[in-house]
Amino acid sequence: MTYGVAQLATGYAEAELPGVNIEVLDSRTATAAEGFIALAAARAAEEGKDLAEVTKAAVEMQGKVGVFVVLDTIRHVYRSGRVPRVASQAGAILNIRPILTVADLVRFMGVARSRERGIERILKAVRSKVGSSPVHVAVMHAYAPEEAERLKERVSSEFNCSELWITEFSPIMGYACGTGTVGLAFYPA
Repeated sequence: MTYGVAQLATGYAEAELPGVNIEVLDSRTATAAEGFIALAAARAAEEGKDLAEVTKAAVEMQGKVGVFVVLDTIRHVYRSGRVPRVASQAGAILNIRPILTVADLVRFMGVARSRERGIERILKAVRSKVGSSPVHVAVMHAYAPEEAERLKERVSSEFNCSELWITEFSPIMGYACGTGTVGLAFYPA
């Protein structure tokens, strides 16, 4: 939806600003992974590259970034209309924490019975994608700064990080995922 609105806005901008070149790129991801794509484009622009090269840098980054998220509860996903009520109720009874990934769409990756096991699974998933290569990582959280700090320390000790920082989910993501959600956006260096 955001991509469609951006395309619509481009049409208005081009009418108001003739001669201005605007390129809209669907990141096909969310959260800090979008930030990594935007940073790649900004860095290319800062180096003086033209619009085609800036777009190419963003598209190349788009193919590298990954996202894994552990929700603290399934309740918020139900509230946003993404899962049926019965799944939400069963998840609450079983104390299930959904694990999601984002690649074109939000995809269900699995479940864990505790936050710790969920974090183990996402760390293992990142490790399988990057191996021992240097990695850029953003630790993300929804109203859980202490948990994010602990996860950042763990990532720092287990991975060869070229870049490592903490960021909050947007308010909309926080609403959809719920308080306590943590995750990692990353790409190999």
